[in-house]
Amino acid sequence: MKTVIVGGVAGGASAAARLRRLDEHAEIIIFERGEYVSFANCGLPYYIGGIIEDREDLTLQTPESFKARFNIDVRLQSEVVAIDTAAKTVTVKTAAGETYTESYDKLILAPGAKPVVPNIPGVDSALVFTLRNIPDSQKIKDYIKVGKPKSAAIVGGGYIGVELAENLALAGLHVTVVELSDHLIAPLDFEMAVDVHNYIRSKGIKLILNNGVSAIEETDEGITAVLQNGKIKADMVIMAVGVRPDTEFVRASGIETNSRGQIIVDERMRTNVPDVWAVGDAVEVVDFVTGAPSFIPLAGPANRQGRIAADNIAGIDSTYDGTQGSAVLKIFDMTVATSGINERTAQAAGIDYDKTYIYSASHATYYPGAMNMSIKAIWDKKTHKLLGAQIVGSEGVDKRMDVLATAMRLGAKITDLTKLELCYAPPYGSAKDPVNMLGFVAENVITGKTGQFFWDEVDSLPRDGSVTLLDVRTAAEVRRGKIEGFMHIPLDSLRERIDEIPKGKPVYVHCHSGLRSYIACRILAGHGFECYNLAGGWRLYAAAIKEKGMLS
Repeated sequence: MKTVIVGGVAGGASAAARLRRLDEHAEIIIFERGEYVSFANCGLPYYIGGIIEDREDLTLQTPESFKARFNIDVRLQSEVVAIDTAAKTVTVKTAAGETYTESYDKLILAPGAKPVVPNIPGVDSALVFTLRNIPDSQKIKDYIKVGKPKSAAIVGGGYIGVELAENLALAGLHVTVVELSDHLIAPLDFEMAVDVHNYIRSKGIKLILNNGVSAIEETDEGITAVLQNGKIKADMVIMAVGVRPDTEFVRASGIETNSRGQIIVDERMRTNVPDVWAVGDAVEVVDFVTGAPSFIPLAGPANRQGRIAADNIAGIDSTYDGTQGSAVLKIFDMTVATSGINERTAQAAGIDYDKTYIYSASHATYYPGAMNMSIKAIWDKKTHKLLGAQIVGSEGVDKRMDVLATAMRLGAKITDLTKLELCYAPPYGSAKDPVNMLGFVAENVITGKTGQFFWDEVDSLPRDGSVTLLDVRTAAEVRRGKIEGFMHIPLDSLRERIDEIPKGKPVYVHCHSGLRSYIACRILAGHGFECYNLAGGWRLYAAAIKEKGMLS
């Protein structure tokens, strides 16, 4: 059996290695149009920033190593430009411009995705870069070394854009990030991204949000990015506005693609054409949470899909059950992690959801070095099933998200988090881990121990005396900032001063993070009051409202 694989990197290389492990006698050929068959594209920003010093460290496999270990024929700078599914051949164009055909018994398509380059004037300037592969990263690195730019504008505030912002800053450049949305990192909800914004700004990186680039102009002093509102000057521009499937060569083959160019596959990674599979960033996946068709280009899913395609070619019934979008991002000393859906996706899917916020320490606070992390969970109101999670912090963010992502994959309810027995020692966690606390807070809402209200509802609460607005922070905290219309009674004085709170009216309570206000709600409930707790507390409200004001 002869299997041809179009594209290496994550999906194609994984499929090839897995297929060889399952079938020692198969003929396996990988066509890779680039100069590298298997490289760590997720490491490219860190090579630009100098954290990864040797470019060779990014190379995971070479044609020689593939041949020696797996007996796989890797042909670099060989671009598949056409597929004849009736004849079961591919047309290959070499670096010299020559073409030839290669037959196959089985075909795996893993062409990946390519950077989106907006169709705007001046985008073809030599001072405008994109980042997809090792040559792209070397081009940027060489320009920094030779051209000695002092400033860079990054267009796009997704994972790649933010990682590049960090690494260009580490390389000594003044960096501006331009993002069309009102916040960075699309999987985050706005209020969770605010901490990211504040932290990035503290590192000297300028953010321009709610704005896009409409043209690029070269000048004697460098380059000017003309925005929808205003202009910025820089010495170089990097386009990081997203990626699209690299599938133009597929479209005349009869292999089905959607309007975005994603190859449509079933749960076994099979296309609509017999003996043709597709994997990785070029395929349409099913969102694990909503069941809707999605485009979620990530390395982990691509590797698993390659393995599944190889299994099925070798006669093993293996299926892919969707992508939940688990991802983690390093920004200097901050860590951001997400899994599952956010509120925008839940609303678009028509899901009746609720949400829970906590602000918890990474480990026992009496052990030195504890750092708080902000955690948000989204869950189905009816079934209580965990649908999504977002964490912004530093130490311990990744391991908490891994727990939540695993719970989500196994169909856990938000209340199941209360039952998890997680490792505890003072340097690593708390006896009640933040993951447990997330479940406890949700359980309190579900069981009616407290109601809750949210940061974007605060300013619309009536100030006409029909409800009581209560701040239970300390006097020192109130002096640093307060919400208009909230009366102040510190939590530790609440029982003694409870007669100051009018009977028969709902009470809306807040503290700094939501913990003390929950305790206040339990005290008030014990005295017959209907009480609502500000989820996420003053810190979340104040940060989000301040950011909204900056954007307006």
